[in-house]
Amino acid sequence: MKQTMRMGALVAAMMASSMQVSAAEDPYVQGFKAYANELKSHGSSHLAPATQGYAQDVKTTLKKAGYIGPELPLPQAVQVTDGVYTIVGSQIWHNPSNFGLNNNISFIVFDDGVFVFNAGANTAIAYSVHRQIQRITSKPVKWVAVENNQGHAYLGASYWVDVGVKNLYSSDMANFQFDQAFNAIKAEWAMRVGTAITEPSRNVSGQFTTFESRLSIDVGGGETVELIDFGPGHTPASTSAYVPSRKVLLTGDLGFNERMPVMFPYTNSADWVTSFKRMLDEIPGDAHVIPGHGTPTDMETVTTQTLDYFVYLRNQVKKVIDQGGNEDDAEQIDQSMYEDRPVFDQAAKNNARRIYREMTGGDFDSF
Repeated sequence: MKQTMRMGALVAAMMASSMQVSAAEDPYVQGFKAYANELKSHGSSHLAPATQGYAQDVKTTLKKAGYIGPELPLPQAVQVTDGVYTIVGSQIWHNPSNFGLNNNISFIVFDDGVFVFNAGANTAIAYSVHRQIQRITSKPVKWVAVENNQGHAYLGASYWVDVGVKNLYSSDMANFQFDQAFNAIKAEWAMRVGTAITEPSRNVSGQFTTFESRLSIDVGGGETVELIDFGPGHTPASTSAYVPSRKVLLTGDLGFNERMPVMFPYTNSADWVTSFKRMLDEIPGDAHVIPGHGTPTDMETVTTQTLDYFVYLRNQVKKVIDQGGNEDDAEQIDQSMYEDRPVFDQAAKNNARRIYREMTGGDFDSF
């Protein structure tokens, strides 16, 4: 009788808390595990294995169903053209207020299913993106590709694996980099965005199909998605996606719109310029453009916002060097015409300093 009352209380508590997001796993599953342990402590160890097995079955079922908890209040997807949508992420750094969504996550509805570009910064974001997709179409997500090895592109990938997506794609370099640095990447995003929301992410890089320079994906109905690495940009490996039938280009982090481009220790502006020009040579000028950061735009605008910025800054840094100036002089280059862009204060002097070091062979380690 006492065991029955305890079980009833446990189930009631579990059901009351079942919609809460847990740092590790669902409270319902945790409750059954606790009940199994309680059975052991009260001499009913023969019942514990069945209870633990049931808990595991529930956990597996919830994952396959895509259960995470309450849907996050993400920006709503905007339609770019026929069957093409993007969720425009925050233009500032990843932090708890934006749940880590500070890049764009896009999806395209094809005859045979849905293609998603970027897995999300965590499983909760991936789940919430999936919920938006499901309100637009009943077609299943069949393909997921990531733009680079950064956390907001990759960390949500385990969600898509759990709900049954078999076709995941990444450049070979990005996949290797993410796999090698997974623990560090996850720890950094947990620190900046929150442990509870980041903890469920698992390293599923071993389930990705990788490519070196380009890969054509047959998505049915006579359509393809062309994954192309035009060369280094914001990151050493930078995947873009082009859909010829829709004239849609997802630049990944090769293209920025509105937000200030940012250089990291591994970013080389000369390579970024070369890669961007290679993209311009191959993609039609009238393509719809979804940049890695910022709102959907056209080729002319993304060129002005990204390529022209680096051409200007590189020319100005070269003038400083030719006149015998130093790094401090480079930081004083007038970039005021870009000061309305998000993260300008954090990026402008940093970019000038890094380009100066590129051109003079200086040390790149400090941010």
